Amino acid sequence: MPGFERSIRRILLATDLSSASEAATDQALQLARDLRAALLVVSVIDPSPAHGTGPAVARMDQRRAARESAAQTIVVKGRRSGVSVSFLVWEGEPGPAIIEAAVAEAADLLVVGTHGRGRLERLVLGSVSDHVVRHAPCPVLIVPG
Repeated sequence: MPGFERSIRRILLATDLSSASEAATDQALQLARDLRAALLVVSVIDPSPAHGTGPAVARMDQRRAARESAAQTIVVKGRRSGVSVSFLVWEGEPGPAIIEAAVAEAADLLVVGTHGRGRLERLVLGSVSDHVVRHAPCPVLIVPG
């Protein structure tokens, strides 16, 4: 598609920074390098009680610090390969927060990973990637974990 690569100047990588999202991270870095686009890494912390309870759950400031540290690894990796990389850590329900970030940051392409959950698990838990695909203001690339 002629001119397609010129329309992508800002790629938003939505990631939980887990090992399951490494394939999406690698793909986003490669695309940003190949297209000479900026990469914005967005990780969303879901503060709802359904996403962790009990003594093992870290305080929000600890969760944020852990995400920032993990995201910094991507920033360093990207910059070493010549990609302009920055990151944001947001709080909220992941699907809607990713869409808000894409709109607020004027993303030209969204890259998200999928954990490959089965049909029943997706039905019960919902799917962040499904939400993103249905509501994104720009094209979405789904990368299997």
